[in-house]
Amino acid sequence: MSETETTPVDVESAIRNRYSARAFLDRPVDTETIREVLDIARWSPSGVNAQPWNVVVATGETRRRLGEALTAHVRSGGPESSQYSYYPEEWTEPYLGRRRACGFQLYGALGIERSDYEARSEAMLRNFDFFGAPAALLVYMTDHIGGGGMADIGMFLQSVMLAAVGKGLATCPQAAIAFYPDVVATVLEPPADHSLICAISMGWPDPDAPVNNFRTERVEVDEFTLWYD
Repeated sequence: MSETETTPVDVESAIRNRYSARAFLDRPVDTETIREVLDIARWSPSGVNAQPWNVVVATGETRRRLGEALTAHVRSGGPESSQYSYYPEEWTEPYLGRRRACGFQLYGALGIERSDYEARSEAMLRNFDFFGAPAALLVYMTDHIGGGGMADIGMFLQSVMLAAVGKGLATCPQAAIAFYPDVVATVLEPPADHSLICAISMGWPDPDAPVNNFRTERVEVDEFTLWYD
């Protein structure tokens, strides 16, 4: 078996083992592998089969320049230009608690103290260099579709990430990149009349990085499900 071949993964294992990787090996992902991932994900469901997604893939020198542009903009305090609202104006429970727990776990895995604001800021900036991943997928949605298109995009994103697991790759979905579509457009040419919804960092995970070895919890089924006979 070559280094790019992997053992097939069943669906349950793919879902349970998918995680948001934040450290990647310095090893490129070839275009054909990315194409295979997208070829699987294109079978995602969408309302009336509208398929409202478009993907821009950045690798190599383009990925490097994109990361540099985003990082410099955010580091300098540049303005956001998000084309939709991702987070609520005010966090309430139980979502506030879950958000805080996720942050504590993340910074704990990185060995960063809660009071070390400089280290936390530098860790946050890693988002905008795609955590060193060799490939960045920018996912856009056409503006000529209703809000239900967001559900379609969500299903497509999950399909991309699960297909990547099947190839032995790791991913990290990043809404943070969608806060800066204008900066992205200085490096890439996005599709016309589309909004940037999310980015996905993709690459070979670094198994020795502590940040890749923590896992967030999920609530039990009966905490989010009502049953009626």
